[in-house]
Amino acid sequence: MTSTFTITTEQGRIDKVITAHETTHTRSQVQKWLQDGLVTVNGQPTKANYKVASGDVIAISIPEAKPLEAIPEPIPLDIVYEDDQVIVVDKPQGMVVHPAPGHPDGTLVNGLLYHTDLPGINGVIRPGIVHRIDKDTSGLLMVAKTEKAQLSLSAQLKAKTSIREYLALVHGTFKEDEGTIDAPLGRDPRDRKRQAVVADGRHAVTHFQVLERFEHYTFIKCILETGRTHQIRVHMAYIHHPVAGDPLYGPKRTLPGKGQFLHAAKLGFVHPTTGQLLVFEAPVPPIFEKTLADLRAGIDKTRNVR
Repeated sequence: MTSTFTITTEQGRIDKVITAHETTHTRSQVQKWLQDGLVTVNGQPTKANYKVASGDVIAISIPEAKPLEAIPEPIPLDIVYEDDQVIVVDKPQGMVVHPAPGHPDGTLVNGLLYHTDLPGINGVIRPGIVHRIDKDTSGLLMVAKTEKAQLSLSAQLKAKTSIREYLALVHGTFKEDEGTIDAPLGRDPRDRKRQAVVADGRHAVTHFQVLERFEHYTFIKCILETGRTHQIRVHMAYIHHPVAGDPLYGPKRTLPGKGQFLHAAKLGFVHPTTGQLLVFEAPVPPIFEKTLADLRAGIDKTRNVR
């Protein structure tokens, strides 16, 4: 499929312009198109840092969706809500959201495909998934069952109108009761498996509020304004309050568990067809609740976990 549009005013880097125009695709996907020569300006291939100008004609050869590779599997799912358009799932800690190298099966997508039919989105390896949470993060995830729902939910995420609140247990104690972290995120130049705060990264904003203080830890609520990869985990580490149990961004000496103590506790969005605002909440998993209870009782089980 070819998408063509004309620039009416100068708007900046071409990868950002295309991402704003093709709202169902990510900036990383757009940059891959540019690398593969699938984007032309005035009939000529161009690079991601090209600055578009008024009158430029941009043409994109959007790749066809690949055949579905994810196999339906009878995996138990904690479905919080479902209708003919959307599903809201409470994902357990330890479950990968979609198939990827090293995780070809046993994922949330495999379970969803067994449960219901889902649309192919941006190449069908992530059918129905419009956002995701990390393997060792638990909590609420919205899933599209139709193309219309996918477009609506994706647009709400892009417009920052959806509600996404997380609960986290982090190292250290805060002097302030609330605050905002506004720091751009991108791939760590020293380690491709990690994200980091980098000058030319993507805009990322996390708001936080202190819920409870302990001797060496703080229980907080985080509200996402943007949704970058590992955003809360990187932002918390950046301000020297890494999420407890985080194997990638946290210290080795931390609270034992099944990964980071981070839970997507509240999710809200406008229903794609009814226009009704739907808001859902999910309690933290048992290991998170038990750790909080221990800290409230003055029991700190901090130890080297890696």
